[in-house]
Amino acid sequence: MKIDSQEVMHVAKLARLNVSDRDAERLTSEMNSILAYMDKLNELDTSGIEPMAHALQLDTPFREDAVKPSLSNDNALENAPQKEGGFFVVPRVL
Repeated sequence: MKIDSQEVMHVAKLARLNVSDRDAERLTSEMNSILAYMDKLNELDTSGIEPMAHALQLDTPFREDAVKPSLSNDNALENAPQKEGGFFVVPRVL
């Protein structure tokens, strides 16, 4: 085993999580299963494989960046409860 229940409890404490002893044992088993799978993946030869950002080839359909008319300043501020000099007035937060 790579992780023991004491390490799980330590991480839970750092994360401010309340973990019971029963849950700690279950989490220990699950984390060790994950680490065992990672060890199995590390056995693969990936030297000829190009790194990628996503597991699937995705094409992002970007639209052409074109200038279009938008709201005027008066329209944008039309329903503002308070406005001054062409800007929204909001309470100061300190």
